[in-house]
Amino acid sequence: MKAIVYEKHGVPDRLIFREVEKPIPNDNEVLIKIYAASVNAGDYRSMKMGIIPKRKIFGSDIAGRVEAVGKNIHQFSIGDEVFGDISACGLGGFAEYVAVLETPLVLKPADVSFEATSAVPMAAVTALQGLRNLGNTQPGQKVLICGAGGGVGTFAVQIAKYFGAEVTAICGTRNVELVRSLGASQVVDYTQEDQMKSGKRYDLILAVNGCHSLSAYKRALNPKGTAVIVGGALSQVIKSMLFGPIMSLGGRKVRILAAKPNTKDLEFMIKLVADGKIKPVIDRRYPLSETAKAVRYLSEGHTHGKVIINILKEEY
Repeated sequence: MKAIVYEKHGVPDRLIFREVEKPIPNDNEVLIKIYAASVNAGDYRSMKMGIIPKRKIFGSDIAGRVEAVGKNIHQFSIGDEVFGDISACGLGGFAEYVAVLETPLVLKPADVSFEATSAVPMAAVTALQGLRNLGNTQPGQKVLICGAGGGVGTFAVQIAKYFGAEVTAICGTRNVELVRSLGASQVVDYTQEDQMKSGKRYDLILAVNGCHSLSAYKRALNPKGTAVIVGGALSQVIKSMLFGPIMSLGGRKVRILAAKPNTKDLEFMIKLVADGKIKPVIDRRYPLSETAKAVRYLSEGHTHGKVIINILKEEY
């Protein structure tokens, strides 16, 4: 099969398109024929930190069809269309096939494309867990989403709106109209205005990009508000882990999200997509052979939603 393999001493991108042995599922695995995968920040950040999967094939978000099942598999059958976040199973999504446990997989709705479905797992679940689990978003709350134009951010705007919040979103110039179309009441172009200095206060701040200091986020909170740090540079994440508990003394809270794959959350999100209440925003599409370009583009930090790898043409 064709796959994108990370080779430590390869070309500068280190992601090589080549032929590898097709996996054979064991008794507890399913073999998935992958139609589409999406790229996440975790892919290039893991490469940068030297955290390489055992099979040297990255890719956590997949959508495809079950081609074979182990004898202990009871949840899925050959021919089922499935999707999921396989990061806990050793990755392997940037390939034509992957053999994984059935636990991270969910049935794909028939009326949602493989491409759109592959955009959902990590980004949408991260946004959901940040807004609902840590942020406890309620109707009528004032919610600020920093980094609203990327994969997690575009889902976060829509989810916050779905929960009944009044959404203010911060993004770059090229994403202003997109983010407004997703339901944000106010969209702030960070190249023109620093919202952290506006004097406005929020019940919840979801910081997807972590481009401000923790103290700046805390100052922009209402007396009992919460700031949820989702992403950003490694230094920002470390500071959040070290100082978040200290800064949470008193009414205002600063919390860091460690999002985890969750099939119940995935089922919740894909139902919203199937019902037309949430839509995955897709920026660019690449063939499997150009995955290195896709990862490089995402790493530049200016995406317009999700970046998709189309591996096989959808069958109708």
